[in-house]
Amino acid sequence: MKKQFIYIITLLFACQIAQAQFKLSGEFKPRTEFRHGFGNLIPDAAEPGFGISTRVRLNSDYTFGAYELYVSLQDVAVWGENRQILPFDQNNSFAVFQAWAKINLGSGWSTKLGRQVLSYDDQRILGGLDWAQQGRNHDLGLFTYKSEKFKADFGFAWNQDTQNPTGFDSVGNLYTITGFFSYKHMQYMHLNFKNKGLNGSLLVLNNGFQDFTRDADGNIDSFGGISSLQTFGAHLNYKLGDLGILFNGYLQTGDRQNEVDVKGAYLTSLDLNYKTSSVVNLGIGAEIISGNDGEAGETGAFFPLYGTNHKFNGFMDYFYVGNHANSVGLIDLHASVKFNTSETSNLLIKVLNFSGEQETAGGEKSLGTEVDIVFAKKFKGFALAAGYSQMFASDGLYEIRNITEDAAADVQNWAWLQLVFKPNFFENFDPKE
Repeated sequence: MKKQFIYIITLLFACQIAQAQFKLSGEFKPRTEFRHGFGNLIPDAAEPGFGISTRVRLNSDYTFGAYELYVSLQDVAVWGENRQILPFDQNNSFAVFQAWAKINLGSGWSTKLGRQVLSYDDQRILGGLDWAQQGRNHDLGLFTYKSEKFKADFGFAWNQDTQNPTGFDSVGNLYTITGFFSYKHMQYMHLNFKNKGLNGSLLVLNNGFQDFTRDADGNIDSFGGISSLQTFGAHLNYKLGDLGILFNGYLQTGDRQNEVDVKGAYLTSLDLNYKTSSVVNLGIGAEIISGNDGEAGETGAFFPLYGTNHKFNGFMDYFYVGNHANSVGLIDLHASVKFNTSETSNLLIKVLNFSGEQETAGGEKSLGTEVDIVFAKKFKGFALAAGYSQMFASDGLYEIRNITEDAAADVQNWAWLQLVFKPNFFENFDPKE
């Protein structure tokens, strides 16, 4: 009887799969890095860092009728982080990266509920941060309306602690998770429209942050209310033949965590890309991000929040990648050339010059110049990428990073090599399609 029951369940499952669309895929991404000034100026006396990390994902996508279910399991590991025959993962890095259900509501409407990636436009404010091995996700409910040339997304998130085994945290709705702009609640609206060569978007974003105070040892000792920060603006992408024009314009107002008043914070950028031939692509652009005005209890500094910040302001991550918040702002002038060395490979060379949007306390504005070089090639079934970057620091960067030029290493550089495998283990298609 037990065997018959198993056979029946297996047959029902097979029939369900036969009438649905199911895909099982994976990802294996090892990356080797040599760090000698990545993210911050390294002292001359310090040893460079060298290590290998790996991201592994298993993704399942199931679609049946009006709904779709997606689950992505992930583990991020640094080679050697666990001692031999350790019965558990010491880093506790295994996680559910995505887990959501999407329901088609009809007439262009749908809803998507659960843990998911938010990636819009050029990922300046909301992005998946795929470069980081852990990636970025959000727990929220998303409502979408989509037509041929228009799409509207409305997102709502309410975050809560679950430290108490009986359910939500015993202190009620207080949110004890801090750092990296972790929010108590979020609401946003993203509108996208397309018309011939124009692709434009509008974003309105509200984040609520739990207020708290710290004791003399830096530990949280009490909680307050909720500070709300609003970010809104536009993204425009226009293509005219071989010329591409990219514009971002965003403002921030309201309060940062612990009721820091935000006034006049802005980000604006303009990039031009021109395809001179099938081999050469040229780029030139500028970005200005406002900095702190120095007034007590308020700031004019803009922070791009949940974007893929590694993509901007140099690949060495000196600005707005868990750093440079509430600082002197940034003026980023950059130029690039990309060579398509074959049908499956390309070489990017980019030069970026950085200065403060405001002067440092010592009266400096120049921060430095960075050179980024990246080679990428696709093979059958996998891809390879390698990069080298070097920062030529100026006086202003030494000052805001609290290190003297004499104490810093003469060469600040970073090199990396990465492989990406994305196999499809299984895929079937709805026979009705």
